[in-house]
Amino acid sequence: MKQISGGVTAPKGFVAGGVHCGVKTHNKDKKDLALILSERECTAAAVYTMNRVKAAPIYVTMDHLEDGTAWGIVANSGNANACCPLSHEYAEEMCQYAAQATGRKAADFVVASTGVIGQTLNIAAIQKGMPEVVQALSKEGSDAAAHAIMTTDTEKKETAVTFTLGGKSVTIGAIAKGSGMIHPNMGTMLAFLTTDCAITEEMLAEALHETVPRTFNRVTVDGDTSTNDMCVVLANGMAENDQIEWKDDNYTVFQKALRQVCEYLARCIAGDGEGASRLVTCTVHQARSEESAERLAKAVVASPLVKAAMFGADANWGRVLCAMGYSKAPFRPEYVDMKFASAVGEVEVCRQGMGLDFDEEAAKSILSQDEVIIDITLHEGKEEATCWGCDLTYDYVRINGDYRT
Repeated sequence: MKQISGGVTAPKGFVAGGVHCGVKTHNKDKKDLALILSERECTAAAVYTMNRVKAAPIYVTMDHLEDGTAWGIVANSGNANACCPLSHEYAEEMCQYAAQATGRKAADFVVASTGVIGQTLNIAAIQKGMPEVVQALSKEGSDAAAHAIMTTDTEKKETAVTFTLGGKSVTIGAIAKGSGMIHPNMGTMLAFLTTDCAITEEMLAEALHETVPRTFNRVTVDGDTSTNDMCVVLANGMAENDQIEWKDDNYTVFQKALRQVCEYLARCIAGDGEGASRLVTCTVHQARSEESAERLAKAVVASPLVKAAMFGADANWGRVLCAMGYSKAPFRPEYVDMKFASAVGEVEVCRQGMGLDFDEEAAKSILSQDEVIIDITLHEGKEEATCWGCDLTYDYVRINGDYRT
């Protein structure tokens, strides 16, 4: 399994593009309309936000994917098209404009939006920009599409992997966006995945539903779950491998590759949290169950006090143990061992639930790196889980204090 460049256009038969059409009015240099298109009809699967308040594009996409197929994805940034007049009609119109410009049907498209909630979408700008984004479609267009779905993201999120199934080269590519309003309750972001693998809709959906809980659902930035979250995968079969129809060895390889792609994007989202200065990874080892390990790790990376300590490079391990204690996951505090680690080393701070003497300067150096690891061992079982978050900085409040205005 090899990581390659190309994003969503790395698999055979996919093109993409991104342009500025005018949804974002404050900066004409920022792209705000993206399109991904396949040469062939794709099997399709999706996972959506579990927020009870769902944006119109979620419902339209659910309807369009009822038959398990799609040809492309159309998405805008700069406006969530949620909780505002004509939102459902405008989500449908986005698909209609994409269909008219590409010769497809409106129901052939997944639709997604991201940005401010409660403000009416400038649908005229999208209508005007659709021919331009169709003209921009190319095998090199993943970069532009990745930039066109960004809101407060500071970096594009894009990856692809290639692997072999039955002697055929198969590729999975992806782009994603996510920086704020991120908390595990689906994936809390937009993620668009493409593959040339031949796989049934049932097996594609199964692979996605197995992957999301262990990747995107283990990310938290600020404890807020968005109204627009969506993870979609399209598979056009152009790799011409024997179609995956059940959970055989080929399915296992495919699912492993899908998880690698989604985990990479999950880490990118956590590391690019609004105002963040470092990625915080928490792994819980030797837990009674994977569920309890996940709950403990998630509580740690979600804790505002732990996040603040990571910002200050303060080895305040008591905050970690405290967060574990209110997670409602079963564990024995007196069995807990803990250490902080990064690229420059590691320091053990707690053994059997009790604090240890450690070098504060060394700890500060360890916690000052771009990625910090909180490593916890429970000594109670054989299961483990990893969750990802970020530190909490002054800039998070600055960004969100006037996000709408």
